[in-house]
Amino acid sequence: MGSDHYFTAAPASPENLRTIDVTLAGRPVTVTTAGGVFSPDRLDAGTAVLFANMPPVPPGGNHLDLGAGWGPISLTMAMLAPHATIWAVDVNERALDLVRRNAESLGLDNINAVRPEDVPAEVSFRTIRSNPPIRVGKDILHDMLEHWIPRLDERSDAWLVVQRNLGADSLQRWIAATFQPGYSVFRAATGKGYRVLKVRRHGTPPTEPIALG
Repeated sequence: MGSDHYFTAAPASPENLRTIDVTLAGRPVTVTTAGGVFSPDRLDAGTAVLFANMPPVPPGGNHLDLGAGWGPISLTMAMLAPHATIWAVDVNERALDLVRRNAESLGLDNINAVRPEDVPAEVSFRTIRSNPPIRVGKDILHDMLEHWIPRLDERSDAWLVVQRNLGADSLQRWIAATFQPGYSVFRAATGKGYRVLKVRRHGTPPTEPIALG
């Protein structure tokens, strides 16, 4: 498998557009994929584990799919929460084009497929759902998470699926050490060699004691 799709704006590999049949949000759909993006021939096993173990998508607000690829997570959230705004974020322009194609073909008008810098700074998220690009390396991955996790709304969660053999447990320890205080992380599920990590942003403690009585 080539790796240029993981952190490349313009993949060098041939586009090689193709369609595949998948089930998203309990609905059989046909989507367009291409070479140079993650898992172009099927729904990735990790994403399937995430779908099987994540809670319902919040019905409204802004939701983030970090490392969107051809869009399975974004499309699923958009179908499950038609009144929410889904931000499908990727550095790969080919991937963003595929998300837009697939959203249009499925009649979804609540997805913004954009590069990271095109998400307005004032936007915060009711949830983050992600199969993050682990193979970019720890430094880049940590930079990504340090940028996006603090943009969770208070009392909101990020759900990340990570392959156990690619450092899921060490990533959990890093998150626990990095996002303190005000956050918590735990392993919410395991399956098929993957971990599903839940990162919770808690409410901000009051700056003054609350009067009782």
